[in-house]
Amino acid sequence: MECDCLYFFVPFAIIKATPNEIIMEPQVQTGALAPEIAISQYFAAVYKWMTIALGITTAVAWYAASSEAFIGYLMTHSGLTILLIIAQFGLVIALAGWARRMSYSTAIITFLIYAALTGLTFSTIFLVYTTASIFKVFLVTTLMYGATSLYGYTTSRDLSGFGSFLFMSLIGIIIGSVLNFWLASPMIEWMVTFGGIIVFAGLAAYDHQKLKYYAMSGGPESLAVTGALSLYLDFINLFLMLLRVMGNRR
Repeated sequence: MECDCLYFFVPFAIIKATPNEIIMEPQVQTGALAPEIAISQYFAAVYKWMTIALGITTAVAWYAASSEAFIGYLMTHSGLTILLIIAQFGLVIALAGWARRMSYSTAIITFLIYAALTGLTFSTIFLVYTTASIFKVFLVTTLMYGATSLYGYTTSRDLSGFGSFLFMSLIGIIIGSVLNFWLASPMIEWMVTFGGIIVFAGLAAYDHQKLKYYAMSGGPESLAVTGALSLYLDFINLFLMLLRVMGNRR
């Protein structure tokens, strides 16, 4: 049973489709921190929680994959997989829709529970791909993600015009993935995979610029967690796309 990327495309689309008040141009509030300090503090919190979440996902996936009892139960009880997916969707919807009304601690707990559940779902990739290739792809993803993120953070070019295009491309990837469940077309799989790599790399750059501008406009502390969630989803979806291309199957 392979951990299909579709499970993570949909939560990602929920985040992107949720209305927010992030404006793609600097609007520093009166009496707020200096822009450089605000950006530094905001991204320190975003990266901290993104890194912790990725660590939790990795640790849970590794532990679950090494448990024959858990893997055996997951393989023979499809209801558990469905329950995990529903729980993940619910947590993402909660964070996307109500983060402004959540306390900082509640948002953090919600995000970290989501990361742990993602780790349980991710455990199945160890049944499909070799451990060495998974870690190789993780390293490649880190380097690629870092490069595109740095571009989005440092570029003076306004990337806001790409937002709608990237979101519609994401919807196209979801539709293509659903269709390919029945068509099983190698051509569609190729298009979805390589299109996904381009889209998620682009979203990594776009989201970093968006969050940079948001940091200068102020907002509740809990929204640093939704920023971390957005970047976390950029990373794991890019990882899954690259794994399809570079992973060595067992």
